[in-house]
Amino acid sequence: MKNNSTEQTLSGVTVVIPAFNEEGRVHEEVTEIARVLSVHNIPHEIILVNDGSTDQTAERAARAGARVLQHARNRGYGASLKTGIVAARHNTIVITDADGTYPAEEIPALLTQLQTTDMVVGARTGKRVHIPWIRKPGKWLLGFLANHVAGQTIPDLNSGLRAFHRDTVQQYFPILSNRFSFTTTVTLALLADDYRVVYHPIDYLPRVGKSKITPRNFMDFSILVVRMAMLFQPLKIFVPLALTFGVAGVLKVVYDIVSFALRTGKFDLSLLYQPVLSTSAILLLLVGLQVLFIGMLADGIIRRLALRNEPSVASRGVTSFEYETKSEMGRG
Repeated sequence: MKNNSTEQTLSGVTVVIPAFNEEGRVHEEVTEIARVLSVHNIPHEIILVNDGSTDQTAERAARAGARVLQHARNRGYGASLKTGIVAARHNTIVITDADGTYPAEEIPALLTQLQTTDMVVGARTGKRVHIPWIRKPGKWLLGFLANHVAGQTIPDLNSGLRAFHRDTVQQYFPILSNRFSFTTTVTLALLADDYRVVYHPIDYLPRVGKSKITPRNFMDFSILVVRMAMLFQPLKIFVPLALTFGVAGVLKVVYDIVSFALRTGKFDLSLLYQPVLSTSAILLLLVGLQVLFIGMLADGIIRRLALRNEPSVASRGVTSFEYETKSEMGRG
């Protein structure tokens, strides 16, 4: 169904599709996206970033009408998205995959909601969600950690279908991963900086072709979540860590006192003058305090920087990346 609000207010959208050896589905994907946007009278361009494919991905995408950008070698999912975002002709960006897993018909709904928010994520919580069972435990654990860091429930942390404004996301390019954790990073970064992020339920269909996700990616995602917490919410990491050492230290103190009392038969004020505590108990308490102080210092530095009305480190890094990307595209 057409959404008149989207048609009347949206000047244009760029759909960015990263692809590595996706010849089996890419033609149909580009064709379907173009059809959906045309039906809704949404001006658009479709950019296919060919990330060093060795098959017919680029040729089939071009035949379907996509604007194809080439990477001479495989640089990664995130790097491909950055290339496409920088090259986009429109400030409104939609990213999706080339493997047929994300429903193109949901794109207009995402664009409608984007008019009143900063990013719309296609959350894979619809009626038809096909996620391999082997990935579900890791996905749940990663989501639990991310929810703790963000301080809110995130229905889908790393969905590859989302809509956003280029200037909102581009400022974070220096901290956004060049690999699969790009979407995880941008979700946490925007939430940490109090941008408005909404979630639109979508289906998630079986992919065409072989998945590029490996077990190593889960470890990368986990490290990334911790790193993002250190950048934006350090106390979310340091306080639980300090409490862990502190509680362990207190329990060791109690154990040392009870052990000494049972061993000597003394359980009175004279314990205050006896070498009761072990070195490990003292170390645990000191480490807990030190971790807490480091966390408070990191939090203070971040808050101090946030109060300064200067361009962020991320903003200062965009120009150099854009120059590098254009140079590489020229060589391709």
